[in-house]
Amino acid sequence: MQAKSDQAVAYRSSGFTLIELMIVVAIVAILSAIAIPNYTDFLLRGKIVEATNSLSSVRASMEQYYQDNRTYLNVGTTIISPCNSLPTLKYFALTCQPLTATTYTIRAAGVAATSTANFSYSVTNANVQSSSTGAVWGSTTGTTCWLMKKGATC
Repeated sequence: MQAKSDQAVAYRSSGFTLIELMIVVAIVAILSAIAIPNYTDFLLRGKIVEATNSLSSVRASMEQYYQDNRTYLNVGTTIISPCNSLPTLKYFALTCQPLTATTYTIRAAGVAATSTANFSYSVTNANVQSSSTGAVWGSTTGTTCWLMKKGATC
């Protein structure tokens, strides 16, 4: 009789019950509900760096060009303003308008059909920075800085 009792105990402890499995599934679901939105936001913040780095780089080039030529416009046909040779980016499109002899505004607008589609960043010759983040981050427009994360303020 003792052998049968040992066999029953061994049989019971050899697997998972349905309740144990459901608890594990619930824990994984809760962790996923928290982690996936945070990860998506983290990826978006990484893409925004492309815009802000490019804007800073082009602005530095424009200021160096102005120091050399005393204008932001092209000088003849051989000396081309950095605004006329903007880099191509993966997640943002750079534009430089309006461009005059003494002022400029460089804009980085998110490329359509990407997660950056509603985002826009800009900088002027006076280093006035602004951003618009669209509905993804709460529709912030006209800010006086570059917003780099959800919920940030200037």
